[in-house]
Amino acid sequence: MDELHVKLNRRLQIEDGTEEPVAVDVPETQNGSEEKANTANADSELGQKLNRRTQLNEGQGEPCQRSMKVFNPYTEFKEFSRQQIKDMEKMFKTYDTGRDNFIDLMELKLMMEKLGAAQTHLGLKNMIKEVDEDLDDKLSFREFLMIFRKAAAGELAEDSGLSALARLSEIDVSTEGVKGAKNFFEAKVQAISVSTRFEEEIRQEQEAKKKQAEEQKQRRAAFKELQSAFK
Repeated sequence: MDELHVKLNRRLQIEDGTEEPVAVDVPETQNGSEEKANTANADSELGQKLNRRTQLNEGQGEPCQRSMKVFNPYTEFKEFSRQQIKDMEKMFKTYDTGRDNFIDLMELKLMMEKLGAAQTHLGLKNMIKEVDEDLDDKLSFREFLMIFRKAAAGELAEDSGLSALARLSEIDVSTEGVKGAKNFFEAKVQAISVSTRFEEEIRQEQEAKKKQAEEQKQRRAAFKELQSAFK
């Protein structure tokens, strides 16, 4: 209690101006130099950001923009039919167990084991490396399609892991109607034009949906007619 009383009296004296406050020296901690360095770095980074903002406002610099390129498999991989691409997408999603739109090393390992062509750790890394355009050590759907493009063009070594993947996937990458063609390029020569085939596939899909809707309509009408018979 005495100590508290002394502190209260001293505070009142300082507020009344009858006594001057005493500056207290705070000993520098061991991390003092580190804290000063961190503060200096933060100030430097903030200064750089402010300079960058000033330059942009004055039109002296170009703002950095992330790539917003949209990937459309049907337009980029025109050598394949819509159904072929859908089959590839189905296979890709089956083994993308992480649901992150990528097939990583472990997921590729599982895929090759399921296909009956298990690979070594180094073999799996080489498979990814061969089509890994963005060097992230995993396969995007676009890079997965590149495997089948290379297989169709005969650009894969027959004893390679990627060749085994394409061969065992049960996805026929030859052009429709010419499956007995010697290779992919002969198939392209014998096939109809890509644009015409693409439009035909869309038309067939639309007709199938239209037919399905018509059948559903007929079933509903028949059910209503059956209901009215029991009223």
